[in-house]
Amino acid sequence: MRNAWAMQGLFLIVLLFLLREARPLLVPVVIALMLAFVLTPSVRFLRRRGIPETLGAALLVLALLGTGGTLAALLAEPAAQWWDRAPRTLGTVLSRIDRWRAELPGLRIGNAHSRSAGAQEAAESVKAKLASEGVALTGSLLTEGARFALSAASTVLLLYFILASEHWLLSRCLEALPPRPLLRALVLGGLRSLQRDLSRYVLTLSLINLGVGAATAVAMSTLSLPNPGLWGVAAALLNFIPYIGPWVTAGALVLASAMTDAQGARLLLPALAFLSIHAVESNLISPWLIGSRLAINPLSVFLSVLLWAWLWGLAGALIAVPLLISLRCICRRNRKLRVIALYLSASSRPCANLRSLLANARPAPKVPG
Repeated sequence: MRNAWAMQGLFLIVLLFLLREARPLLVPVVIALMLAFVLTPSVRFLRRRGIPETLGAALLVLALLGTGGTLAALLAEPAAQWWDRAPRTLGTVLSRIDRWRAELPGLRIGNAHSRSAGAQEAAESVKAKLASEGVALTGSLLTEGARFALSAASTVLLLYFILASEHWLLSRCLEALPPRPLLRALVLGGLRSLQRDLSRYVLTLSLINLGVGAATAVAMSTLSLPNPGLWGVAAALLNFIPYIGPWVTAGALVLASAMTDAQGARLLLPALAFLSIHAVESNLISPWLIGSRLAINPLSVFLSVLLWAWLWGLAGALIAVPLLISLRCICRRNRKLRVIALYLSASSRPCANLRSLLANARPAPKVPG
């Protein structure tokens, strides 16, 4: 028994590192499969309306590419403006940090002239370092951009082929199973249930994040933060990453506010406004719209995001929850794995107290005669 547990542990460790090393190959495949599960009901709907699978898949993929391209075109100019201002604004942020540090009673160092000279020297050193490493940074960005473009193209092509041949793939998978109608019905029902759950989750979450992005853009415009549309889109996209994404958005808003003329408490207003929007969304809107069927244990979600972010970076963090929903759907239909589904599912049922457990454990009194 001990050797079996040791072998299983070694297999799990090897599997984790294999997944991490095979990231360039597996990430496009997994993302394409997740998107195919989400979009397959739409392809099936178009097929029932007389549109062939190949044409329906092409229409959906083109709509997806058009939405992404339009979004990128709208964000290109404001993102470039922030990038151009980065060296100058970084020096301003460093000067502010030095001034705030000097105003603290225990960290007051030197006079105003020396602090100003130190801040100016720090800003100039940052600008010089950015200028000297500009070539290396540009080369790194071009390399990562080429990798991203190749991965994105592979994902799009694979998504199209899966959607266009979904009916054929499903038929072949069922024919590969043993000729037992009950087993084939169980597998087909599981796939249909997974498609419904993933489609409902992604669609609902997309609508919620669209509202979060719109509310964030309106709030940033009210607070006079430059490029409010950019921050609205960033908030909507990062909100797909549970727990980590909203705090990254809040930190970016604090940094963006520090690049403006905001002083004192106004510096934190953009981040506080976004966190208020996120609190309403996560505590009221999301539980109401997503419902109990798709609710996942928050601890499981957090651990899944950490694991897949470590394995596959940002792409892993984005698909962590869909993978968790898929795992729970599989475990629910396997008798040996149903205990895992219990741990993954959210429940508001309170734990039984000790008195009730002991009362249920008492043997029933014997009836004489």
